[in-house]
Amino acid sequence: MESDESPGTALSDPESWKLLENCQHGRLAVSVANEPDIFPINFIAHDGVLLMRTNPGTKLAELTINDKVAFEADGITSDQAWSVVVKGTARVLESQTEIDEANKLPLQPWIRTRKYTYVEITPTRIYGRHFDLGPEPDRY
Repeated sequence: MESDESPGTALSDPESWKLLENCQHGRLAVSVANEPDIFPINFIAHDGVLLMRTNPGTKLAELTINDKVAFEADGITSDQAWSVVVKGTARVLESQTEIDEANKLPLQPWIRTRKYTYVEITPTRIYGRHFDLGPEPDRY
């Protein structure tokens, strides 16, 4: 039986990472006590890690309790789309040397607020897909 399904094309790790390097917004997924949560964030992909800035609150508390996180970003045009998922480990940057280096990067808060806490996500797995968009195929 021939299939008319086109689930997209798997991307290599370098292809997926390149998309993240050219993207600024995504979603961070965390889970504590079997309760998942998801947060929109802005980020930067730099030197093999993802960096974000935050303040004390639910997101920071949850990723501190359970450092295993997932992150997703995607992009869409009129006829194509992509999606990249990163699974990894999150940690708060604590050494002044790391913070000073992070301060040099072009990572600004998304909203008009000061955010002093840097969080680094080190990927353990990355996978992406590319999609050609279009109408649903005829059934018959």
